[in-house]
Amino acid sequence: MSRRTDPAQAVRDVPEPMPLRRMVGPGIVAVGIGLAAGEIILWPYLTSIGGLGLLWLALVALVMQFVINMEIERYTLATGQTAVAGFSRWWKGWGVLICLAGAFQYAWPGWATGGSTVFTYLVGGGDPVRISVAALVVIGLLLTFSRVIYRTVELVEMVKVALTLFFLVVAAVFVISLSTWGEGAQRTVTGFGRIPEGITFTMILSGLGAAGAGGVHNLVLGNWIRDKRYGMGAHVPRLVSPITGREEASGGDRYGFPETADNLARWRVWWRRANIEHLATFVAVCAVTIGVMSLLAYETLFGRDDLESDPSFLRLQGDVFAAGVGEWLRILFFAIAAVSLWATAMGLLDVIGRVASDFLRRGCLADSARWTEPRLYLAVVWTEIVLGSIILLSGFDQPLGLLTVSTCAASVVTLLYSILLIRLNTRDLPRAVRIRGVRLATMVVAIAFYGFFAVAMVITQLRNL
Repeated sequence: MSRRTDPAQAVRDVPEPMPLRRMVGPGIVAVGIGLAAGEIILWPYLTSIGGLGLLWLALVALVMQFVINMEIERYTLATGQTAVAGFSRWWKGWGVLICLAGAFQYAWPGWATGGSTVFTYLVGGGDPVRISVAALVVIGLLLTFSRVIYRTVELVEMVKVALTLFFLVVAAVFVISLSTWGEGAQRTVTGFGRIPEGITFTMILSGLGAAGAGGVHNLVLGNWIRDKRYGMGAHVPRLVSPITGREEASGGDRYGFPETADNLARWRVWWRRANIEHLATFVAVCAVTIGVMSLLAYETLFGRDDLESDPSFLRLQGDVFAAGVGEWLRILFFAIAAVSLWATAMGLLDVIGRVASDFLRRGCLADSARWTEPRLYLAVVWTEIVLGSIILLSGFDQPLGLLTVSTCAASVVTLLYSILLIRLNTRDLPRAVRIRGVRLATMVVAIAFYGFFAVAMVITQLRNL
């Protein structure tokens, strides 16, 4: 028995599911962009000062993010529209708030600055500010002249993930001792629910925002799976460069499908394969990288009294690699860390460009012949590059401080849209594909999880006034 669809949306059949191997990509892009602040800087720094007793929190955060991310994908799989566009159908203010939050979250160029700082360790000197500004401009040019922007971002992030995993294998063999592996497993279990001494709620909220992905970063999964042609997203044109491409993306398109037996069968295949893709790429890779990088920090830095709250602790770690294994490992560590952080900067510019252009085209400029979505995308990207450069040149150039601001904001934004997602996927989807049961219960737990740490951070900051 079929359900009548919303007359305001076009009706199409659910496309035939593509093979699972061809679906691989969005999860890697998400994890590729996320493999930086959390895995290379924030979680290793937390481990170096607090030990391994906080790894349980990273694993819990990844479980919560998996459920949240799949609810973002659920809406786009079923409608072809992004979650941000879905929120904006109720009230345009949601789109405005999310775009402003994204602009605030990613205007602070902590990832580019972190990459440039590590690059100076690699080459033995240089001005991180000038290098960061140059890196941002190069990234902007790459995005500007990419014919299909998603393909460029996907390629960069896949290369980054491959290099990172290669380094982790090398480090696991040459650096991490068996006793550290055992202690990491033990402390993850016995330390569950405990916060190590010396770790503040601000640090925790920052770590949560950088465990895998966070904030507006997660919301762009809908844009990426649409460009990858998942589900009903196959009916929507992809985002391409206005200079080199022809296809015109339209964030306002929203499709429904008749609830026939064939359509629902295809939907279930899409949903199952999308979950597998995200588990095997995003969750698994994030868990491995956070775990191994934290074990490395514990093996090399824990207990030292000369750690500073900036990426100089990475330089100390590199020196330990050189002394204990060889100069080649120090060079490899710095090279991969620099490339990884710059690749994240590229991905995050893509994130805010997609979210803002999607909303602006649909909510404010739907009838404009001049301001197409690709043009809006590039305008937002270059605006962020200019703002980031101004921040750096004005003297605010401490990477860890910039990353803490960005990742704390990410956790608060995640809390907000998690609440909106429950309404979106219980009210605005066909009954047969709505969120329910264990997934719905886990979303409620995720809201309580992020809400607790956000409130705790605010209370702590107020007490310090």
